[in-house]
Amino acid sequence: MGTVRLDKWLWAARFFKTRSLAARACELGRIESNGQTAKPAREVRAGDTLRVKTEGGMFQLEVLALSELRGPASVAQTLYRETEASREQRLKAAEEHKSMPRFEDIRQGRPSKRDRRQLGRLRGL
Repeated sequence: MGTVRLDKWLWAARFFKTRSLAARACELGRIESNGQTAKPAREVRAGDTLRVKTEGGMFQLEVLALSELRGPASVAQTLYRETEASREQRLKAAEEHKSMPRFEDIRQGRPSKRDRRQLGRLRGL
């Protein structure tokens, strides 16, 4: 096996849950192969460099092996090697996200008597 479709490889490497999601990411320009935006049918070879943007962050990868079948996660991780710069950048972004302030959820439903009093004080009533 010398080449595999990009959307199949991304699915087999477990970057996306379905092939259609992988193809959609390619169409939206979230996947780059060797510095160029890639279409879903682009052929992937061992040694190619990919840049993949997912909800988990931005990955810069080197393709080590090819697969058309989706297997266990332990096997999927052997298909690629992430660059050190990419790993550090993702960890830094995760730390920044954790340090961001979080807001409490807004209450649902009607305000209680206590809430109405507080609103009245705010409005100057």
